[in-house]
Amino acid sequence: MRIFQIKQFLILSRRIGSNPLELIHPNMNIEIVPSTNRFSSLISLLTSFVLMLGSAIALSDEIEAEMPNIVVILTDDQGYADISFNPQHPKEVSTPNMDALAKEGVFFSQAYTSGHVCSPTRAGLMLGQYQQRVGVYSAGDGGRGFNPEQKIFPSFLPDHYVSTAIGKWHLGLDDDYPELKWHAMNRGFDECYKFMGRGGHSYFDLRSDSDGKFAHPIYRNKQRINDEGYLTNRLTEEAVEFIERNKSRPFFLYLAYNAVHAPAEAPATDIQSTMDSNPGITPERAILMAMLKHLDDGIGQVVRKLKQENLFDNTLLFCLTDNGGSKAMSADNTPLRGFKGSFDEGGIRTPFIVSWPARFKGGRTQTVPIVSLDILPTAIEATGTSPVNQKFDGKSLLPLLTDNATQHHEHIYWSKGGEGDWAIRQGDWKIHVVKGNPELINLANDPSETRDLSGKHPMRVQQMTEDYRKWIQQMQNPITGGSRFWKQTANGAAPKPKTKSETRAAQRAQKRAQRKTRVGVQKDN
Repeated sequence: MRIFQIKQFLILSRRIGSNPLELIHPNMNIEIVPSTNRFSSLISLLTSFVLMLGSAIALSDEIEAEMPNIVVILTDDQGYADISFNPQHPKEVSTPNMDALAKEGVFFSQAYTSGHVCSPTRAGLMLGQYQQRVGVYSAGDGGRGFNPEQKIFPSFLPDHYVSTAIGKWHLGLDDDYPELKWHAMNRGFDECYKFMGRGGHSYFDLRSDSDGKFAHPIYRNKQRINDEGYLTNRLTEEAVEFIERNKSRPFFLYLAYNAVHAPAEAPATDIQSTMDSNPGITPERAILMAMLKHLDDGIGQVVRKLKQENLFDNTLLFCLTDNGGSKAMSADNTPLRGFKGSFDEGGIRTPFIVSWPARFKGGRTQTVPIVSLDILPTAIEATGTSPVNQKFDGKSLLPLLTDNATQHHEHIYWSKGGEGDWAIRQGDWKIHVVKGNPELINLANDPSETRDLSGKHPMRVQQMTEDYRKWIQQMQNPITGGSRFWKQTANGAAPKPKTKSETRAAQRAQKRAQRKTRVGVQKDN
């Protein structure tokens, strides 16, 4: 790599007619002087080259040392109000380490995940593109794995970065063991400590020879191992050890906790302590809070290690969850409506923290809507790489973080493909359509999505429906089969405008359906 860089450097100096030594260091005061003595000229040339080579290597080392570390911490199914940085959090929620990170960094108050469940979001994060471009619409699609030849996150970073994937993968199974074509180390990562499997893993049974719904092999690199401990803590320990081993070189740490995803498991002493401290709390909620404590402690340990090694300031760190909190796990998404699995705000809005003290100041909240697809393009800009012929749907966040930009995405899209369930965020407006029935929300005035304004703004509904039609046509059909189009719009065409009587009938039917499934929703016609 360095020889190639020096060669390019020499070519550049020849083109511009400069002394290459002056390009390396303008104050070196070394001149290349013509000589009639061929031997003296050769010695002079060799001496200059050795000096130049040493300076170039030193310069290369200096530039490498200035490259930021990249850390992505992804939590699993964490509720929007299950972080005490949210002022509307329940009294039993306490996440001092996440809160401290949010206060030191930049907190995005209108951040989204690209998926409504675990695997689609992870695919989008690794690609920097809408995961639908590779046929991922559901956990089943992403869990089976998309094209293993498709480049993902670590392949876009400079070659001298060392990378690891720790925790939940959910981007391909290991049915082909020991080939493992969907394994992280066959997708560009240098090492790993993770499980592949489906969405969840037992927190106590870390053996690779166990059977059961939440029993999957644990991999250290490509070897199945039997381990011990509480899984959340083990993931933290692996992350801290990775930082220790690589503190003298740029690294990419992808730390994908499976907490607080099912199964509901935590040490008994922590569950009891939570119940003692919060009289009246339900057992289910107490378990979740005990799981959350280990998650928050782990994030705190990772941040402390970065600070102890004087790495934190030059680390570009992201912390978010993969989708909304899970109703089945008693998560709290206040003040948002809905849960994981839906395109309601409670299913796709995430706490989102970004920190890089060496580049931008923290201690502030950013209100511009962003999406998890933005993480990879941000890392690419931060490391100065320029992928060739690569299209990203995400956009670098650095203009929002360093240049006070106020515009980012014109549209953010979500889709379940052939299920006929999709949504778009455009400015303050959000449309959510389920099987042809639209709901239009102005999120600036109604963040809890209580008032449907589709009847008042039919032209906006029609235009956003057309925007979706154009977008979905660019995507691929689901990996698991079927069409990306809802059956009543199999050609991707927008539904024909309804008559006034049809519109009123559809609105009445939608009201009846929503009253059955959504408590507290008020319709504004």
